[in-house]
Amino acid sequence: MNEYTFGAPDTECRYPVLLRGNFLGLVFRWHRAWFAVPAGITNPDGTEHEIRISSGATGKDASAQYLCAEFDAGRIAPAQKTPDPARSPVSITGALPLLHRRMDKPQNHAAAYTALRGLVALRWTPLGGYPGADNPWLLKCQLCGWTGVKYWSHLRGRKGNPPSPYRHPGCTGRKAL
Repeated sequence: MNEYTFGAPDTECRYPVLLRGNFLGLVFRWHRAWFAVPAGITNPDGTEHEIRISSGATGKDASAQYLCAEFDAGRIAPAQKTPDPARSPVSITGALPLLHRRMDKPQNHAAAYTALRGLVALRWTPLGGYPGADNPWLLKCQLCGWTGVKYWSHLRGRKGNPPSPYRHPGCTGRKAL
């Protein structure tokens, strides 16, 4: 088994995979499936080559193992530089986009505005566009400065119940509603 590590997630919640100091690519979750993006491989149209690997709780590790196996087999070459996790997709106006690039459709605008209003009330700052309720979203806690991945479906409350008062491990603040 390869001893890989994950880097910090970028604003689209994609984790860099590092093996023996080499950047092999990115892994990310989208609608319960895990994908791998090998470093240096693109589609004919120039977009990143995404490969669906697995789903469920083991999907993140399975995707990283896939990249390690491809590297060991010589099918992918490591990139010289790990992507900057702080890179922020900006719109023409210089602000964060309203929607994640996979969700950028007019029919998703209303849900994005609802989620953003909810984040204001719950004291969270989005670090990327709205990815939908059941996809990972990189957020910053306004109470203590913690940055990490949360899901809007978990923050908003479920089945008519209010949101949970639990924010994240080690939060020094209390939720202000």
